[in-house]
Amino acid sequence: MRTAIRNPVLRAVFYAILALWSVSVLYPLLWTLLDALKDNEQFFFHLPWALPETPLLWSNFSYVWNKYNFDRYFLNSLIVTGGSTLLGLLLSASTAYVLARYKFKGSGALYLIYISSMMVPFILALIPLFFLMNSFHLVNTEIGLIFVYASSVLAFGIFVLVGFFRSLPKELEEASIIDGASYYGTFFRVMLPLSQPGLVTVAIVNVLNIWNEYIVGTILLNDPKHYTLPVEIGVMQAEMQYRTEWGPLFAALMFTIVPVLVVYIAFQRKIASGITAGAIK
Repeated sequence: MRTAIRNPVLRAVFYAILALWSVSVLYPLLWTLLDALKDNEQFFFHLPWALPETPLLWSNFSYVWNKYNFDRYFLNSLIVTGGSTLLGLLLSASTAYVLARYKFKGSGALYLIYISSMMVPFILALIPLFFLMNSFHLVNTEIGLIFVYASSVLAFGIFVLVGFFRSLPKELEEASIIDGASYYGTFFRVMLPLSQPGLVTVAIVNVLNIWNEYIVGTILLNDPKHYTLPVEIGVMQAEMQYRTEWGPLFAALMFTIVPVLVVYIAFQRKIASGITAGAIK
């Protein structure tokens, strides 16, 4: 339940803080969009934060999309992000369900191992990870990247979903088994739908992290056919050694920013409700 701030001074301070925070968040996005509509002359001979001159160079977007084959890299990012998110959700939800609902020897230690892995920087595993993926011939493949990203988000998903599964009544499982459902049927038809707020929260956080991931993609991908958007933007900037095309470069950044914003805006209520439900549970 929301509590109104009755003191007008405190209310003014509160809204001023919110306004400053909103400006600090929206300004970089607006600046990126405006810079995507400029040419190099406007960058070099005008102030960096000046508004673009007319006509606006919307052609920067088509230039990047066609010359740098961003349609291929956009599709690669969609495949990798979608596949790794779905696989990560399936693995984390099934593991969290077993750890939350079934007590067996070592279950507590196993849960602690999963959670403690969140404290280990993933970058420390890059070298052994590369040799492991190379031994399975999964370097330069989307499926290899999907496996890596799905495993990297596993611990976070387990951490969030264990609380949801522990809060569900035991009677639901018993009634489902009495009705003839198997353990798999109980999980997929009863328990998994009831944990939807947690699943949505985990999915959105994973999508944001995987879509913007750069380091692992750079290590495991060296074939341009399999580049994701962050990797291609890094390569694109490296190719501009002597004359950086700032407008197209900012346009390329917009191709990575807009999909994430659309996903977040579409599911922001579910994210908030999922976090709140997880905290209450």
